Amino acid sequence: MSGSETPQREVGVDACGCVVAAGPPAVAGQAQEPATRLWQVREVQLGLLSGALLGTGFLAGLARWDTLGLVLAAAALVVGGSTFVPGALRRLARGKLGVGLLMTIGAVGATLLGQVEEAAALAFLFSLSEGLEEYSLVRTRHGLRALLDLVPKEASVVRGGRELVVNPAQLVVGDLMVVRPGERLATDGTVRAGRSAVDSSAITGESMPVETGPGQDVFAGSINGTGALEVEVTSTAQDNSLARIVHVVEAEQSRRGATQRLADRIAGPLVPGILIAAALTAVLGALLGDPSIWVHRALVVVVAASPCALAISVPVTAVASIGAASRRGILIKGGAAMEALGKVRTVALDKTGTLTRNQPAVIDVATAPGTDREQVLAWAAALEARSEHPLAAAILAATDRVPAAQDVEAIVGAGLVGTVDGARVRLGKPDWVDPGTLTGQVRGMQRAGATAVAVEVDAHVVGAIAVRDELRPEAAEVIAAFRDRGYTVAMLTGDNHLTAAALAAEAGIEQVHADLRPEDKSTVVTGLRGRRPTAMVGDGVNDAPALATADVGIAMGAMGTDVAIETADVALMGDDLRLLPFAFDHARRTRTIMLQNVVVSLALIAVLIPLALLGILGLAAVVLIHELAEVLVIANGIRAGRARQLPTLAPTPADRAGLKGATA
Repeated sequence: MSGSETPQREVGVDACGCVVAAGPPAVAGQAQEPATRLWQVREVQLGLLSGALLGTGFLAGLARWDTLGLVLAAAALVVGGSTFVPGALRRLARGKLGVGLLMTIGAVGATLLGQVEEAAALAFLFSLSEGLEEYSLVRTRHGLRALLDLVPKEASVVRGGRELVVNPAQLVVGDLMVVRPGERLATDGTVRAGRSAVDSSAITGESMPVETGPGQDVFAGSINGTGALEVEVTSTAQDNSLARIVHVVEAEQSRRGATQRLADRIAGPLVPGILIAAALTAVLGALLGDPSIWVHRALVVVVAASPCALAISVPVTAVASIGAASRRGILIKGGAAMEALGKVRTVALDKTGTLTRNQPAVIDVATAPGTDREQVLAWAAALEARSEHPLAAAILAATDRVPAAQDVEAIVGAGLVGTVDGARVRLGKPDWVDPGTLTGQVRGMQRAGATAVAVEVDAHVVGAIAVRDELRPEAAEVIAAFRDRGYTVAMLTGDNHLTAAALAAEAGIEQVHADLRPEDKSTVVTGLRGRRPTAMVGDGVNDAPALATADVGIAMGAMGTDVAIETADVALMGDDLRLLPFAFDHARRTRTIMLQNVVVSLALIAVLIPLALLGILGLAAVVLIHELAEVLVIANGIRAGRARQLPTLAPTPADRAGLKGATA
């Protein structure tokens, strides 16, 4: 789609038949829309208005203004019913049944029997629950716009011997882009000239910037390092890496939107059964006895089968549970997400920024005879203090000694050279600075998944430094907690196999999938979902397709990008992985309470229908029992709000350091 075309809105239907728009796809240069607030959701507005009318009508009845009270109750019924009755009828026209239709039947039956207030209360409760559900969907649909931040508004391209500045949407395959230091790539391409370290972590998940030169592929949204590059365009803005991420996320969100909720799955077979029972009651009764009595009983059967408790049992439990989780820094987007989280048995975790801190650190220093660790780090830090290379921060953080350096020069794609205390010092890749006698140790560093740099002073190698993005301190214990609970754990990463395998071994993860592009992660998650319900935990743009594909997507909030947080069903507002076992335990307990409420609701319907059919219970008794049942399931649902404590895990080294500091 070109930049001049009008984005097309995808329209779908939610579980209760309400028409929802999936929102326009991301387009280069499009401004990000503000997130929709809860009070802006139409269903919430109408639900609150319905409740206000119903409450006012109740007060009017207490004041013996019966006619006004009836009018207000009828208005509340119309307003609340407008949020689900039209959708339920549209679904019925397509042959689809859901809880919305059951609620419609119950409201109509109660109204025909003169219980307008009961019908209005039913419409109010259900419309409000639908509004909360729609709000979570609306929030999710805004997530893709965060991808636009990764696309530059302009791209430099050489055409006809002249350098031009164009909109990324105008790039064509074969164009030669000029990418200066610090700039983002506007689309995918192949490097034709220049060398640089390219940070593609947002797209591929590679934890360290990759040294890139002629013939190597680079991706849209990646950040160029210190060297200028000339890149031949290999894909347009409409089908590059970012565009594919958008496509996968949109497709998977549409799949999720069509997934029926628990109450709807139950309502499917329940609706025709109720309709058949009521029709047979009216027809056969009329043939065998007084038609007015049996038509009345048929309507009572409809009200008895009205799933008032069923309709509110799951939403009430979900709202209470979601509130409890949010107080512990876990945001869960709706009851459907909570249900799904409680069923998960496989957990797939991204590596960079999720299992690791995304902060490279020095993990090892090899030294030549006659040289100590601190001296090697000091020489390296003297050069890195003048560098913008991503490894510089890690090396500088590893030492307090930073001697002055002169004549520091960066050799693009190789390393640094300069003068320190009169000595000529070189720091760089092992294939540029020969590690000599330290070759074996350097290879060991690389096998451990670290980036190794050699240090040479006056043409003599003095040491080698290993830098790696390390695991979070609590990672191994969290993985062990998952295994103890019977979960299968897998690591998914765009990083290389050596690094992934080394860190997975430390964390205790046996399933490792490395060298994955974003769409590859989505494919792996699809395979895992085919075996067991699967959750994906990630933090970056490159994780968005996998988050959307999984049964439940979980974003690391503190480190996460907007698109990951918005695409996910669950967001951890902190970066402590120990929130994960708690979230899963909490969801499983919540789902148990949901199932208890559903069983009670269905048992109630199973008992009331024959009693109403036989004339043992009249309308007033049926309505009273329904109200008592609603109180019961609400009270049980509120139990989900009394969340248990965070799981007891051993304190991490950081925790222990904090405790020592607090008691000092």
